[in-house]
Amino acid sequence: MNILQPPDWLPPKGYSNGIMAEMTVGSKLVFVGGQIGWNGQQQFETDDFAEQVRQTLENIAAVLREAGGGPEHMVRMTWYVKDKREYVASYPAIGRHYREVMGRNFPAMTAIEVADLVEDRAKVEIEVTAVIPPRA
Repeated sequence: MNILQPPDWLPPKGYSNGIMAEMTVGSKLVFVGGQIGWNGQQQFETDDFAEQVRQTLENIAAVLREAGGGPEHMVRMTWYVKDKREYVASYPAIGRHYREVMGRNFPAMTAIEVADLVEDRAKVEIEVTAVIPPRA
């Protein structure tokens, strides 16, 4: 996968402007449905925004492992947040959690503030697209 960064642009922080993946025989295109900050038993352990992000990222990593891949194979993330102020205020903690769970993998990313999410206690929902090469 190649990061697409026009040479005269400032680099983004924490994401990529674009990712190019060349599909080869045996590659897997993985779509991770919107994950939220509850555990595998569908129970919330916290209402803290950054901690829900951490659990959400752990859920995404678990689904990617199930497909035989990992965070390094992500090419796209879409974040849906209920409160952009809470999201922005949580940047330092989100950054720490992201690096701990996902490493230094920065796919093309979009964040959108939404009126609500289906699960009342959910503060964030993230969906991911990944390309897992045959050798992964």
